[in-house]
Amino acid sequence: MSQRKILITSALPYANGPIHLGHLLEYIQTDIWARFQKARGHECYYVCADDAHGTPIMLKAQQQGITPEQMIAQTRIEHEADFAGFAIGFDNYYTTHSEENREFASLIYKRLDDAGYIKRKTISQLYDPQKNMFLPDRFVKGDCPKCGALDQNGDSCDVCGATYSPTDVKNPRSVVSGATPVLKDSEHYFFDLPAFSQMLQDWTRSGALQEEMANKLQEWFIDGLQMWDISRDAPYFGFEIPGAPGKFFYVWLDAPIGYLASFKNYCDKHNIDFDSFWQQDSSAEVYHFIGKDIIYFHSLFWPAMLHGAGFRKPNAVYAHGFVTVNGAKMSKSRGTFIKARAYLDNLNPEYLRYYFASKLTSGITDLDLNLDDFTQKVNADLVGKVVNIASRCAGFISKRYDGKLAASVAEPALLQEFVAAGDSIADSFEKREFARAVRDIMALADKANQYIDTKAPWVLVKDDARQQEAHDVCSMGLNLFRVLMQYLKPVLPVMAGEVEAFLNTELSWQNYHQPLLNHAINPFKALMTRVDPLKVAAMVEASTENLQATPQHQPQLPAVAVTEREPISETISIDDFAKIDLRVAKIVSASAVEGADKLVQLQLDIGNGETRQVFAGIKAAYAPEDLIGRSTVMVANLAPRKMRFGLSEGMVLAAGPGGGDVFILSPDDGALPGMRVK
Repeated sequence: MSQRKILITSALPYANGPIHLGHLLEYIQTDIWARFQKARGHECYYVCADDAHGTPIMLKAQQQGITPEQMIAQTRIEHEADFAGFAIGFDNYYTTHSEENREFASLIYKRLDDAGYIKRKTISQLYDPQKNMFLPDRFVKGDCPKCGALDQNGDSCDVCGATYSPTDVKNPRSVVSGATPVLKDSEHYFFDLPAFSQMLQDWTRSGALQEEMANKLQEWFIDGLQMWDISRDAPYFGFEIPGAPGKFFYVWLDAPIGYLASFKNYCDKHNIDFDSFWQQDSSAEVYHFIGKDIIYFHSLFWPAMLHGAGFRKPNAVYAHGFVTVNGAKMSKSRGTFIKARAYLDNLNPEYLRYYFASKLTSGITDLDLNLDDFTQKVNADLVGKVVNIASRCAGFISKRYDGKLAASVAEPALLQEFVAAGDSIADSFEKREFARAVRDIMALADKANQYIDTKAPWVLVKDDARQQEAHDVCSMGLNLFRVLMQYLKPVLPVMAGEVEAFLNTELSWQNYHQPLLNHAINPFKALMTRVDPLKVAAMVEASTENLQATPQHQPQLPAVAVTEREPISETISIDDFAKIDLRVAKIVSASAVEGADKLVQLQLDIGNGETRQVFAGIKAAYAPEDLIGRSTVMVANLAPRKMRFGLSEGMVLAAGPGGGDVFILSPDDGALPGMRVK
């Protein structure tokens, strides 16, 4: 495998507010991919910066009675602390308010101007006569010019959906001062985006974008690209345009240039050749990870600026969807607008890294953080499967075998199966199909646990004649665990470091295929505890804001949802209830039922080699592939029911109001198929 030179960036968080879980989806996705590339031995750098310019920052600093420089410096400290808390491994985290960024913005502007791509035109804008400033669209309110709705934004109406110019707003007022704005002329500077139309059409169809994004951008080409206003008038917090006193670069011009500036800052400190990454004929790779809402800036304006100024374009721009919580937009009133700090104050950050990874694909669909599913998935997968392997084997090695693994591999074919899966798992990581990688890793974890269950080392150690066999089984279990943690290292870097200390070895793509034989390990310490629902509830409560004074909003608890109170059904005796046989069942397969809107066909392992087929009406709440491998509780002695789709041989327990809010009832970790629930 030849070494690649790779530069990776995430979108720049705006420096006037805190990091929240919606932001973190992108940084976790990017960080996993960057860690994977580095682990594969490539020369890889991951840089980012605070987006520190613009009118909102200027006005917020005024409200706080401090300078913009003071505000962005404090915000940067908070952002870096939050990112560090989630193990986001930037090689460099910088700011767009830097000399490097000023120099690159000026250089790119001058090259574009010299080439004739900067045009000047006088335009009329709304102006606040009290604050003596031109008003950006978002700082104008008024009546919709289309439907007459009151108190609408300066560029769009929330009532009828119309878009318009701020100069068309009826009864406009300044959000900054409340004054009635007036029209005023000003000369502005425009980037000739239409001149790059053909180049951009070719580039957006070259594979540099996901197909959905490339298709979306076609709307711009159909309508015809427009000149882009890149200037703003004083007062404005940003960089003054060279040779144009009182004119400043629009924040969206210098924000993406921050990628170059942050990397240049890092290169200068570490003696790296910056030009080898950014010159037009560079063989290095450059990738941007962004949210789908800023695709236009990164896939039209940005590559056109780079091309026109003599820099290379990115290899790809990878867009992702938004984060919803419990199936809805993040809400302050519901406590689901969760800041990074509120999460870190309550929960292990690697829970979230794993959960996001288990849902992320290369597409742009939104990702739902369902707090019940989050709790269940982390507990079942990481604690109940992965960590469980080590915790079941390590104690025996330390106490009975002097902390040293066996000298041979008990099941070479099984270990080889785990190692051979590495190529496919690496391919999934490379293609940003993290959910597929996680599914494959968890399938292996199931096999490791099945192996340990079958061999039962806790039984073997009680027999003096089978001590070597017990040693071999536990050593085998830890070697399987090591391979799994090697695969999970980009997702769980903190736990991987603890595993390296425990196993006394580095988790590496270069050595994972060679087992640890006759190898000394260190005493096992708990690697991860179960997600505590009370901690999740505390995080939600800490994030709840009472926006209406009354009634007091209650936090959404990550527990089983219930419907409104209904009359109690006819009572039954305790003897009737005792007849119900509740059993732990493991979902071994799940599939949609053709012709049924709500049903999922489940094959359940209920122990002793017995399987049952059950049809469950939970399709709206769970994708079939997300159910495979889960444990649940079923009514095992319910009479079979003949349905037109087949025979249903039991009932899976679930609760909730219905639709997407249905929650599978899972037993505690460690429960085995067939165990009775009392």
